[in-house]
Amino acid sequence: MTFHLFGNVLTGYGTAANNRGENEGNITTLQKILWKGEVHTTVSAEAIRWALRYYWQTADANYKVNRQWDDAANDNRWQNPNFDDKTFIDDDVLGFMRAEGAKEEAQAAEETDSKKKQKAKPKGTTTAKRGVLEVTRAVSTTPYVGDITFNAASGQKGRTSLYGTEVHATRYQYGFALTPNRLKDKSRTVAVLDGLISLGEVAGNHSRFLYDFSPDSLVLRWTHDFSPRFLYCYEEEDGDITVPELIRRVECGDIDPKELWVTGAIAKTADGDRLEELGANVLAGIKQATELLKQQIVRDLELAS
Repeated sequence: MTFHLFGNVLTGYGTAANNRGENEGNITTLQKILWKGEVHTTVSAEAIRWALRYYWQTADANYKVNRQWDDAANDNRWQNPNFDDKTFIDDDVLGFMRAEGAKEEAQAAEETDSKKKQKAKPKGTTTAKRGVLEVTRAVSTTPYVGDITFNAASGQKGRTSLYGTEVHATRYQYGFALTPNRLKDKSRTVAVLDGLISLGEVAGNHSRFLYDFSPDSLVLRWTHDFSPRFLYCYEEEDGDITVPELIRRVECGDIDPKELWVTGAIAKTADGDRLEELGANVLAGIKQATELLKQQIVRDLELAS
């Protein structure tokens, strides 16, 4: 049977600000969505995927990354513009796409010979592979109430010296899914886990703010079930984090608790205790829990250890 890896990540508490270089007037804005009837800030799945690729590029683990970030040029550079999902981990895990226009100018119709047949319109080509790792948009656990900081650039003042920044003190949660059998190299499942517990540069306002995107709490599920069934399971009220929907799913039998790995701050709460009573693997240390799950993944996928 096919194995699936699902996860739901909750970051630590921090101050998030724009990281897209977008502004309205002299105010740098946060991305926002309506979530359960209230305005919440959000971080795109693309930003998380970018951070994962950058982790593989910079980690001391000899990962081969095709699209590498050049800090000096402030741009991407490809090792192989034609892509190679056997060689490069990012091509295999995150997928790729390149669309090219037609080589000839499109014409509505062209009479070519005495038979006056119509020549087919030239078509473009697409080189693409769907990403095996699917990531949800990260959503703040608390509504955005409109905090803005006002600032002034140092040195000589000009028309753009005064500026404001939308800031949200909050946590973010997001989910991910991966089916190892869809990878060219199934052992890359381990590299995905290593990266997602190590992300530190997803949100933030370029180099001006740092927002730690590594998990403060983490729920993982290693299963034959096709559906995660616990995405966005964290709830925050008065600073307390709970997972009532996850517990309900386990209690009613939708999720086998033995498939769950519950770790981080949530492990040391009443909900963590309840999940452990129900049979889930509950450990306080995220790195320890991830190492144990990686060992099980290696056994189940029969990978070389």
